[in-house]
Parts: sequence; structure tokens; C-alpha cells
Amino acid sequence: MMLFLLWIALAAMAFGQSGQTVLEVTSPLGTKFYSLPDEKGAVAAARKAAEADPKNPDLLLKLAQAQAGGWLEREAVETCTRGLALDPDRADLLTERGHRNLPLREFEKARADLSRAVQIDPKNMAGYYHLGLAHYFLGEFAAAAEAFQHAVDTAPNTDERINSTNWVYAALRRANKPREAAAAAAAIGPEMANKEPHTLHYLNLVRLFQGRMNEEQITPPVPPRDGSDTEAELRFDTVMYGIGNFRLYNGQPDKAMDYFRRVLEGKVWVTWGFIGAEREVAAARH
Repeated sequence: MMLFLLWIALAAMAFGQSGQTVLEVTSPLGTKFYSLPDEKGAVAAARKAAEADPKNPDLLLKLAQAQAGGWLEREAVETCTRGLALDPDRADLLTERGHRNLPLREFEKARADLSRAVQIDPKNMAGYYHLGLAHYFLGEFAAAAEAFQHAVDTAPNTDERINSTNWVYAALRRANKPREAAAAAAAIGPEMANKEPHTLHYLNLVRLFQGRMNEEQITPPVPPRDGSDTEAELRFDTVMYGIGNFRLYNGQPDKAMDYFRRVLEGKVWVTWGFIGAEREVAAARH
């Protein structure tokens, strides 16, 4: 589910407010990132429904998801906050607000919301997954690995298990636990396959970690750099960041940085690979 929501955000180049774009966040590297125009009216329609029933947290959640679909991340956070004022213990609203704070680079706020979300609902796989990302982007790699492992354990299907295992491995390697990381990757056996097409890039990364595939085999084509093919950018960012990390684990920081910089040539600033690469490049400048 958590990847489905991100996929909507990446595949829909059509949401925002009244055909206008809004400044959402300025990156640690000084780059300004904007929302997308609401060309199909999805945000307007969701807002109209919420305004017709303003005390309905379900409609506010749908509005937040529509806003997120157009990279209106800050507005989505505000909408979730309105919903939580009506029902403070809604784990889905806490999960959504935490999720939306990640692209805003508000990792501590995300960690707080997502920690509470999984306390309220211990089977909240999306909460664990995004909590893992919050810890990971804060450099709390052992805690990230634990959260991602919970996501693996509560995954409703093989695709979600594969997605989370990629991050378990990454977090454990960054926590300097290579044996544990190898064991986590080994849990994705050779017979396991993705069903959803967008899971293939995560599965390929796991096969790289296992030594079953090499970089050349899993590297996707360079997408258009004008942001017109967000699915291709998602695929590229995910794999390039994963390979860059793999180089970093194995004592090749210069080559790793080359991969991270290639990710940042794109326009889709909401992908986890983009955010991860951005943090590595920013840290290298200080």
C-alpha cells in the first residue's frame, strides 16, 4: 500500500492547485522543489468533498492523498493535521502525515508520527516501512533495520516483502552488520518473484546483494531529464541509489558518489532514492 501511494504520486503528473505550482521545500543542497499543476482536478474534487463534510476524517485522508499525488506535501501534512484534530488516534492519518513529512525532509517529525502510528496499530506495515525510512534518513541505521524488519514480518504479500528486504539490507550494511544483512537478503529465495512490475527494481537490487546479478544487468536506462517520465525516474533513482550504496559498503566512496550525483540530475524529488542520494552528496560537502 505504501508503495502504491508513492506510485500514484510519481505516475500522475497532473495534480496541484488551479494549474499552479507551489514551492514545497528547499533541499539541503539549495534546490527549490515545486508541486505539480492540478490539470485533472483531482485535488479540487477531493477538497470539494471534504468541504461538504468537514468533520469526516476519511475524506480528509483522501484529500491528503490527492494532494500528495501532486507533490503538495506540505498541504497534505496540514490536511492530516486537521483530520487528527478530529480523531487523534487514527493510525492511518498519522502514517500518512509521517509519510508526507519524508519528502519535506522533516525526518524527526516523520519519526514521531510513525512511531505513534505503529504503537496504535502494531500490524501497520506501511507505518513500519516509513518509520524505517525516517530512521534511515536520520542516520539511525540500527533502528531503521528493526523497523524495516517489522515491515517484512507484517508484509501482506511477496512484493511488499521484497521491497522492505532491500531496505533491511541497506540499513544493516550502514549499521556495519554485514552478516546480518546477508542473512536478511538470503530470505528472498531464488524461487521468489515479483508480481507488481514496479517491484522488479527492488528484487534486482536484492539479487545484486546476493551476488546473483551484477550492476550491468540491473542498471535501467537513463530516463528523460525533463521529468516527463516519472515511472522511469523512480526506477532509475531506486537502482542508482542502491548501487551507489553497494559501492559505499564495499569501500568505493568515489564511485558511490558518482551514482548519487547521477540520481540528482533528475526532477522527481519525492523518491526515496533521490532523497537518499541528496543526503549523501550534502554530507560530502560538509
